[in-house]
Order: sequence, then structure tokens, then C-alpha cells
Amino acid sequence: MINFLRALLEAEEGGLIEKARDMGATWVCCAFSVWLWLYWDGASIGWGSRKEQLVDKLGDADSIFEKIRILIRGLPREFLPRGFSVADDMPFMRIINPENGASITGEAGDNIGRGGRKLIYFKDESAHYERPEKIEAALSENTRVQVDISSVNGLGNVFHRRREAGIEWTGGKAVKGKTNVFVMDWSDHPEKNQAWFDAKKARMEEEGLGHVFAQEVERNYASSLQGIIIKPEWVKAAIDADKKLGFEPEGGRVAGLDIADEGLDKNAWVDRKGVCLLSAHFWSDRDVGVAARKAVGFAQDLGEIEVNYDCIGMGAGVKSEINRLMDDDILPDGVVFVPWSASAAALHPDEPVIPDDDESPINKDFFQNMKAQGWWKLGRRFFKTWQAVEHGIEHPIDELISINGDIPIIRTIEKELCQPTMGRSASTLKSLVNKTPDGTASPNVADAIMQCYWPVEASNYNLMALL
Repeated sequence: MINFLRALLEAEEGGLIEKARDMGATWVCCAFSVWLWLYWDGASIGWGSRKEQLVDKLGDADSIFEKIRILIRGLPREFLPRGFSVADDMPFMRIINPENGASITGEAGDNIGRGGRKLIYFKDESAHYERPEKIEAALSENTRVQVDISSVNGLGNVFHRRREAGIEWTGGKAVKGKTNVFVMDWSDHPEKNQAWFDAKKARMEEEGLGHVFAQEVERNYASSLQGIIIKPEWVKAAIDADKKLGFEPEGGRVAGLDIADEGLDKNAWVDRKGVCLLSAHFWSDRDVGVAARKAVGFAQDLGEIEVNYDCIGMGAGVKSEINRLMDDDILPDGVVFVPWSASAAALHPDEPVIPDDDESPINKDFFQNMKAQGWWKLGRRFFKTWQAVEHGIEHPIDELISINGDIPIIRTIEKELCQPTMGRSASTLKSLVNKTPDGTASPNVADAIMQCYWPVEASNYNLMALL
């Protein structure tokens, strides 16, 4: 890879690094930048990424410039430029060599390419920019050696088009007039073999992340996140799953309350014991106070129960009604209402999406919000239940879901659970949920189920910030 970068400089040609995940490409390019900064008099090296905090965030080794600072701090003192100060010559998004005039500077988003001429310019996560054509126009005037570094991200974007029009570098001099392509396949990693690949792929597919594996490990440009979250056959398998698998409802009582927002939307209540959904109701009522009191009526005979309610939009009025009932000493003992915000950040933000798998994405990088996380987790419950019922694959009971087949609105539940689809945010590239594809109404009962099975945990959630 270093030979490839040197060949690009000598030929003054652009290049592209197509990589599998976790190959260390950015670290190598940072080290190459430090070498240029030390030994190429007057070298001006540029770095860019889609967001400023990815380019530089002081103290965060996930950012590019903090990686560069770590490399420089780790150099023997004899290698440092004369007059160089660790404290003064490495400010935000800028690193200066006072001895030879070399510099490393950073830019983010649409500002990439606006900082003047560069000997070489590295674009990290190049396939994920929001307006790549605008960046291309700016960089074309400012450097001859543009190096795009990225895992793949779908068809038709600038990174994909450049890769398809380029030519794979096989060693020696860079090809003139072409984008030279350097491929970092997962099999090039010294710690990964076919056994690792097979086990990782099977685990990712089981957890519903097969598309992520295909994109980030297999470098499959056609892999997509789009699609329904819960398949109809999974829901069918979950109906009376406790009877099919031979377990009893055990555990605490939890409920979900979704307040109607507008139009033909309906209020919805569901409650469960352990993993077993026992009842579900929906009704029309534009008065939030009346809806809240009706929910209290459902809860009062169930003993201690936590009610997760949608606190956004019309749901915000639930809090004032519950406070009134508490002030009047009317709220039944053991009934606790907890606000649930679809737009809040994902719970357990630094934990991997796949538990106990440090190579899977972490929650805060994968989910746009708690709604996407909650729906994803609900989908995994249904998938594992289907595996257990139809294929005899054992999973812990607390990872399953069972729906009481005698619930009067069972057909509505079946339809609504299969309605939402998963996609990507255009601005953050994180997964998000579309609950109302064209021609569909909001799935209020299914939303209540999702809230019921992904309850808020006070230790991980700033309730006051929501209220």
C-alpha cells in the first residue's frame, strides 16, 4: 500500500483504495502523511472526511488528526523537526513542521478542497459523502494526487463510478490517465482466514446483518439495507409461540401506549408478561387526557407495571394528565408511566449491535435513533422465534416473543408488524425506519408493541431532557 501511494506521487495521478472493514487503511495513510511531513520540504498534505468530528476531535483516536498526533508523539525525539512544539504546532485540524515548512491540514464536508493547493489529498470514507460532486469540482483544481479511501456504499455514487472506470494497480509505476485502484480484501488481513469468514458471515446473517457483511467485508456494491424488518412468516410463528415451545409467561409486566397523532390514526395499548404479549387494544379519541385515563384503566388490574408511552407530538400531553392523577392520588399503586421518545439516541450507544461481537457496528454508529433500534431489536425477536418454532434452533426464552392468538385484533397486529421498512439516513448514513410506506397508515398498535419490548431504562436515558 505504501508503494502504491509513492507510485501515485511520482506519477502525479489519483488513486482509490477499496477496502474491507477494519483493515487499517486510514492508519497507514496517516503514517504516510507523517513521513511526507517530516522529509518532503514544503509538502502540503490535505485530509478530509464527511464530518468535522471525523477529521479532528481532540483526544478521540477515531478522528484522523488524533491518529496523526499519536504517531508524531510516538516518534523518537531525534526524529522531530527542530523548533517543533507538541503543544503549539498541532492545533485543531492543522499540523506544522517549523523546520521545513511542511503542513497537514484538514477539511470536512462541502469545504473539502477549499484550502489551497496540496501535494496529495486523502479523502476518508469517500463513498459516504452527501454531495460528492461538489467536492470533486473543488479538489480537481487543488491537487493532482487525490486518494479516495473507503469501504463500499452502494451503486452509482462517485466512489463507485471512479472505481469502475479505474484500473487495479499491480505494482510498479502508476498508470497515467487512469484512477489507480488498490484493493484491500478481508483475506489480506493476517488474523483472518476462511474459518473466521464463514463463522462471521453466519453470525451476521442470523442477526439480520447479512447486508452489512456483504457490503463491508465482501465489498459488495449491490448490497442494500432496504427491506421489511419483520417478515409475515415470522409473525405467524410467534402467535402462541409459548404453547408451541412449551414455556409459561414469566417476568415483570410492561405495557406500551402509542397516542394517535392525526387523521385516521388510533390510540393503541398493549401489555406483556415476560416475553408473552397478552392483550392489545386500539381506539379513536382525540383527547389525550381521556386516552391517558383509558390506559390507566387497562393498567390498574395488572399489579406493578411500567407503561412506556410515546412522548412526542400528541403524546406529550400524557405527562400532564398522569401528573394530575398523581396529585389527586388517583393513580393506582405500582403503575409507572415512562416517556419513550422515538427520536432519542440509541440505548447502550457504545455496545455492539451483535452482543459479544466487537467487530460488529456499535449502536450509536448504526442506528439513527431509538425508534430504529427498537424496531430492529423487535425484528430479531421475531426471527429467533421463527427459527425456534420452525427449525428447532434453541435461543434463550428472553430473546423470543409470543403473541396471544386470542387477541381480538390479531389480524391488525399481523398486518402492522410487517409494514415498516428499514433504510438509511441521507445525512448520517445510519439505519432508520419508514413506518408508513406509500399508501399506508401509521402502525400504532405495532409501534406500541415495539415500545413495550424495547422499554426505556432510566440509567441509560435522560428523561428530563425529553420533558
